[in-house]
Amino acid sequence: MRANVKSCAVIGLDGVVVDVEVDTRSGLPAVVVVGLPDAAVQESRERVQSTSRNANLPYPRNRIIVNLAPTSIRKEGPLNDLPIAVGILVAAEAIRPESHEGAVLADELSLDGSLRHISGALPIADLVGDGHITPPHLADALQYRAKQD
Repeated sequence: MRANVKSCAVIGLDGVVVDVEVDTRSGLPAVVVVGLPDAAVQESRERVQSTSRNANLPYPRNRIIVNLAPTSIRKEGPLNDLPIAVGILVAAEAIRPESHEGAVLADELSLDGSLRHISGALPIADLVGDGHITPPHLADALQYRAKQD
């Protein structure tokens, strides 16, 4: 099955929308991340798998392809952990696609499943504006930005 989750990248002082596309298919179990990811994004494979296991969430034993589009923009840091995890859960049919519809997800996962703060929350909040933004500390950044205007 295929899943699509909205995320973002921070380029300088600007946020850019990133589509996290996840596809699961039969084959040897592996996770491949494409779309110009840096080392921290590549490491998200391990964080997402450990988080799923430690939180007792289903994790498919299939081949998983994660595409971070647009591929022309370098994706840096761990802020795609959460959207990759949600995409895998949707592709595994563990959660419904409507559960995150309209949301922009960006956060690092700890191995126990909790969320960690990320750098670049203000550019992300500027990008999303009044749209649905998660997790809560990104919403705090959006409120902070509103107070500054």
